[in-house]
Amino acid sequence: MQPLTAPRRAAGSVRHRDPAPSKAAYRLQRLWLTPLFRALLRTGVPAFIVTFAVGSYLGDSDRRLALATSLADMRASVAQRPEFLVRMMAIDGASPALADAIRAVAAVALPQSSFDLDLAMMRARIVTLDAVAEADLRVNPGGVLHVDITERVPALVWRTPGALELLDASGKRVARVLARADRADLPLIAGDGADQMAPEALRLLAAAQPLLPRLRGLVRIGARRWDLVLDRDQRILLPPENPVRAL
Repeated sequence: MQPLTAPRRAAGSVRHRDPAPSKAAYRLQRLWLTPLFRALLRTGVPAFIVTFAVGSYLGDSDRRLALATSLADMRASVAQRPEFLVRMMAIDGASPALADAIRAVAAVALPQSSFDLDLAMMRARIVTLDAVAEADLRVNPGGVLHVDITERVPALVWRTPGALELLDASGKRVARVLARADRADLPLIAGDGADQMAPEALRLLAAAQPLLPRLRGLVRIGARRWDLVLDRDQRILLPPENPVRAL
């Protein structure tokens, strides 16, 4: 039979350590298995230490001033290097008169560091010109400010009560002319709102090819329909709906 009581340990014998972890070690191991806790130790604690160190350093106003001065001096020394200086402006896609207007409205003094050029503001100024449909600005190697212009192409002459305006195919204003003879090669339109219907006017002119030798122009009537004005004081009154088909 087995005895019910454990045998007594002999004097001087070594007590074996229990291999099972303690409660504190077990809880720490379970906590380390938590993703949030691991992320906090790996990123949160280092970020806090860095933030605390930077905040402590920048808490002194003299240190902040010295750092700002150092950064400004560094930027100035880099910006004034010869490879970053813009010395000339090149304009492509514009007529000589428009190129002069672009240089005037851009108002940029050269030479100037490319770090100091506000290309977005310069582009915003350039596209305010009526003759400019689109503008693209970039600084090319060699210190050249390149301006690529898409110029509006005049397609019509619009007679208003006070002036003669050149319009492109979409009805956007291009420029003003002093006399009809200045652009006698372009067809003439007139009337309130005629500029807004420029695409339709061009379609009517294309459909009226047999009448072009006698055609004097198109007049917008009541902002709703067109009249074809011919020589010998004759007119063709077009309906408001489908005028091209009616012609």
